[in-house]
Amino acid sequence: MLRITELRLPLNHAEDALRPAIVTRLGVKDAQLESFVVFKRSYDARKKSAIVLIYTIDCEFVSDDIEQGVLARLEKDPHIRPTPDTSYKFAGHAPADFQQDKRPVVIGFGPCGIFAALILAQMGLRPIVLERGKQVRERTKDTWGLWRQSVLNPESNVQFGEGGAGTFSDGKLYSQISDPRHLTRKVLTEFVKAGAPEEILYVSKPHIGTFRLVSMVEKIREDIEQLGGEIRFEQHVTDVVIDQGHIRGVVLESGEHIEADHVVLALGHSARDTFKMLHARGVFMEPKPFSVGFRVEHPQSIIDKARFGPNAGNEILGAADYKLVHHASNGRSVYSFCMCPGGTVVAATSEPNRVVTNGMSQYSRAERNANAAIVVGITPQDYRQDGLHDGPVNPLDGIEFQRIWESRAFELGEGNYMAPAQLVGDFVKGQRSRVLGNVQPSYKPGVTLTDLAQSGLGSLPDYALAALKEAFPAFDKQIKGFGMADAVLTGVETRTSSPLRITRGRDYQSLNVKGLYPAGEGAGYAGGIMSAGVDGIEAAEAVGAAILGVKAPGIKDLG
Repeated sequence: MLRITELRLPLNHAEDALRPAIVTRLGVKDAQLESFVVFKRSYDARKKSAIVLIYTIDCEFVSDDIEQGVLARLEKDPHIRPTPDTSYKFAGHAPADFQQDKRPVVIGFGPCGIFAALILAQMGLRPIVLERGKQVRERTKDTWGLWRQSVLNPESNVQFGEGGAGTFSDGKLYSQISDPRHLTRKVLTEFVKAGAPEEILYVSKPHIGTFRLVSMVEKIREDIEQLGGEIRFEQHVTDVVIDQGHIRGVVLESGEHIEADHVVLALGHSARDTFKMLHARGVFMEPKPFSVGFRVEHPQSIIDKARFGPNAGNEILGAADYKLVHHASNGRSVYSFCMCPGGTVVAATSEPNRVVTNGMSQYSRAERNANAAIVVGITPQDYRQDGLHDGPVNPLDGIEFQRIWESRAFELGEGNYMAPAQLVGDFVKGQRSRVLGNVQPSYKPGVTLTDLAQSGLGSLPDYALAALKEAFPAFDKQIKGFGMADAVLTGVETRTSSPLRITRGRDYQSLNVKGLYPAGEGAGYAGGIMSAGVDGIEAAEAVGAAILGVKAPGIKDLG
């Protein structure tokens, strides 16, 4: 097949306009084009009154001679090339008579753990998955218990349980990671097999939404089990067995020991007790930067109009998103994170008496408000500045830093998991909010209006608050209406990424514990569903290759 990139058509082009455009672009007769498939569709909205769709098309011709003739004639055109092979290729498969004394173990069943387990199962290696939380539908009930009744289950919530934190999110299925092996295509293909709409294979920013993710996660779990995998819920790993620098097994809260020589550590970024245990056992880890801030809510219609002008509301474009960055005068960077068009702000804590926010959208993205985290970068050097201690930075210090502000948010919200909130106009002016305006906050259980930057009891470090106050007027210049006085800030957003990295080598194994494969968001190697899924695939390939004695395609030459 032959691939065309950058094929541009007007936003509202006729449904049958694509084929003539392809034929014209390639300079062939209509009868010579056997078929075509849309590989990707994006848009260029820089000129709001004339938005164009940008297609990547894979074409098949009635004969190879025609294809070769097109390639020869247009060899200098960078947008016409042979279609690359994006099919997934396994590192190997266990033979039917394969003797497996110790099965590989996967700790965690979020996106990373799901795809690590799926690949291992597809390779015939029958993984055992240990997930501390509950199955996704039971977990959903517990999560709603916090949102509706202020009842937190520390082991079953937005952070813990089948599907991981990504289950209660916008369900974004795109990433900026380098992907020369087309592993994101493998992730998307498995999601479609599990019931996702086929459009996620070609739209430029695919998403699924929470409700659809639930049934898809269940279907992938069934696939893993049918291939011989075992998935055990409410199985909290409380210790690891390390002998002479090699993992030899794990210990569960029940006291059960599971022997294993290969363990994929697919933790989420909130598995704080597990991080502490691993650190105590001497597993090498180091602090890493992350970000903290607030969720901001605007009417979605304002974002749509600012981004799409007269084309706001177009069905193809859907609800508009945004991506903003401001470099503050104090040297801090402020940026938007995890933007959720037509979504809601949700309670995302996993620890009692702490408040954490996150954003979530359904597939329709039809809620009234747009929301995003507006966050400030934090480095390990900030821990000293904020009074954690004056000694050397500990890899676990970022967790304590997060806890300080999550506890402060609980206090400012006046308990019961209410979140502190403030209008943007009042925040910039430095005055307490007392009544809401036109924007109604979506956070449940509810919000308490306050001054997020009040003297002596600020919701974030002073340098972060100063940078955020400076950012909103700057963002208003990029998106008209972003600085509207009635927009609502809800605090706090602290779980943007893992505050530490469980460092691994080029073979995907821990630097000082062989057989331990840190992967995904909790280990500091991913951020979001897609990158975590891809990292899970690569970790599983490394495990499978080690067990089968073959070369893993993702492992760089160690010679």
